[in-house]
Amino acid sequence: MQHEMVLVIEDNDTMRIGIEESLVRSGYIVQAFAAAPAAFAFCKTNTVAAAIIDLKMEPVNGLDALKELRAMQPSLEAIMISAYGTVEDAVTAMQLGASDFLTKPFSPEELRFRVKRIFENITAKRKLEILTEQNQLLREQIQEPNSEIIGNSEKMQNVFRLINQVAESNSNVLITGESGTGKELVAKALHNKSTRSSMPFIKINCGVLNENLLESELFGHEKGAFTGAVKQKKGRFELAEKGTLFLDEIGDVSPGMQLKLLRVLQEREFERVGGEQTIATDVRILAATNKDIPKLIRESKFREDLYYRLNVIPLSLPALRERSEDIPLLANHFLAQQAAKNRGAARSISPDGMIALQQYRWPGNIRELENLIERLFVITTEEIINLEIISRHLFSHSEVEQNTELLPLEDAVNRFEKSLIEKALQKSDGVKNRAAKILGVSPSNLFYKLEKHGLL
Repeated sequence: MQHEMVLVIEDNDTMRIGIEESLVRSGYIVQAFAAAPAAFAFCKTNTVAAAIIDLKMEPVNGLDALKELRAMQPSLEAIMISAYGTVEDAVTAMQLGASDFLTKPFSPEELRFRVKRIFENITAKRKLEILTEQNQLLREQIQEPNSEIIGNSEKMQNVFRLINQVAESNSNVLITGESGTGKELVAKALHNKSTRSSMPFIKINCGVLNENLLESELFGHEKGAFTGAVKQKKGRFELAEKGTLFLDEIGDVSPGMQLKLLRVLQEREFERVGGEQTIATDVRILAATNKDIPKLIRESKFREDLYYRLNVIPLSLPALRERSEDIPLLANHFLAQQAAKNRGAARSISPDGMIALQQYRWPGNIRELENLIERLFVITTEEIINLEIISRHLFSHSEVEQNTELLPLEDAVNRFEKSLIEKALQKSDGVKNRAAKILGVSPSNLFYKLEKHGLL
């Protein structure tokens, strides 16, 4: 293939022919020249991946040849060879972009080893370039700057439009949605697009603290206010001054704390725990919950007046199962993240595997998908993550726990595969070639599976 071509520039006929024959036997495409000018002319119309260049040549020496070739093709990897090389020559060659320096005489095995290593570097660089391009594409597809909110579905477009409409307002926003749908990311996007973006974004999870600890965290405390209060501490309201305070899991706040929060929202002032000084506050409140607040109000577990103070602008996030068309984009984004984080080879998901991800109900939403992709990336050695391994780990999730009949793995995979084929046939109106295309398999492979599952 063109990108596996090796350029050889060597004025010694015996050496040049020997290098060419050795590399051709190893499967490389070789273009050999006795002088640099002929190689320059060739490279004006042809792309080469690697070059082996003799240091001492006429009329153009190896270092000048390397400089010219790298100017023409910056990604070129080169090995300099010489019987008279010095340390200074090697350093200069490396500074000009050479990847290796080989002293004559060398064995065919040594040459092939060095060239193989060059192409391993080329492959690694190309994979990194692909990942970089994928990440750039994903960043372009992310609708909100300075966030990782991803989605092209109509439901997410509506979310993005609402964020743009209300971000610059100082009104409180109540963000609702199931656990794992990205409520904190939306809060960050609202802050980053607001007029308060240069000021602090302070967050607190109200659901993990008891009432006393939460009061101290929100409003701060004075020295000696309670056992262990050895010095004055500022609370989140003070830390978020002129900025944004994000109250996560607001539906879990106790009735007593609800009353204290209501007072702060109404009067825009508070006192530290154990203190007498009244402190004015200027913060924008963003709150989030996965609870049904109107239901809690009916059950007298949440104050209706606090709800209306928080819910000036309601923003509801869809569950992942409600925007399944975004799953390929999200899955590829998480794969690219894992590859970058683990410095591993790029992974992709097979077409039928992606369909399986889209048809799963995702009770844990985006967080569950992200965790699954990380697990699949770590345990899979193949570049393509196929349906079988995806099914194995999806079936280890809640669907099995919700199913009273725990099937053997092979039976579970077969049942899942049959369900996918049936849905593809429905979507293609029974046209098998179209169904095969949807599933990403050949028509003959689909025919085999139809016969296997008794669907003919």
